[in-house]
Amino acid sequence: MSRSSTRLTLVVTAAMLAAVVTWHPAEQLEGARRAIGIGAERPLPAPEVVRAGGAYTWAMTQPDSDAPVGWDPCEEIRYRVNPAGEPPGGRGLVTEALRRASAATGLSFADEGETDDRPFPDGVKLFGRPDPVVIGWGDPREYPDLAGQVAGVGGAVAESDSAGRLRFVSGSVVLDVEAFTPTAVAQQPRVMEAIVLHEVAHVIGLGHVKEPMELMYADNTGQVELGPGDREGLARLGSLPCG
Repeated sequence: MSRSSTRLTLVVTAAMLAAVVTWHPAEQLEGARRAIGIGAERPLPAPEVVRAGGAYTWAMTQPDSDAPVGWDPCEEIRYRVNPAGEPPGGRGLVTEALRRASAATGLSFADEGETDDRPFPDGVKLFGRPDPVVIGWGDPREYPDLAGQVAGVGGAVAESDSAGRLRFVSGSVVLDVEAFTPTAVAQQPRVMEAIVLHEVAHVIGLGHVKEPMELMYADNTGQVELGPGDREGLARLGSLPCG
């Protein structure tokens, strides 16, 4: 069934950008501060990890390990929205998807307003403060990965610390304007919000699964709630240590 149909068939992909290995003196100073008890604390409490037998996978794992790559839970995930092509009601979908992601992970999202930057830039900043996550709308001409029935693409950029451990520091979500039409948003707000949440979950660190009852199933024909594996995986990502 095409995306223009009343019932949207969704194929979503995780587009993970290559990990960028950088080193910042500030990172070492921050590690020293935390080692002696002077450092950041979580803005939100860690979630409870409930093992309910669901399916989840990681978008990226640590070198030579099955441990997931995630965000520092003691740092807010800064994000900006590019409003170009945004349908009526689109911002509300983003806001609610991020609220649900925060509730599932205990990660805090900081709204830094609007931007002209496009999701998935050609280059990655190697020095200075990482760019915020950019959420925006696009079409297959600009983003070939949106071709066919793909309704969104999400992914994150990882940075290596001095010990070789990877952390996500930036990311992008692009949503297909051909799927996020004013009619679709008005008539199927929960489905469209679930698409945004799926892509945000990729940014946080979840990969696709083969279980259709999970939101992270690649081909979604109407799943709007997080499944048991989605919830466990997001809780585990949100419970990673700080630093």
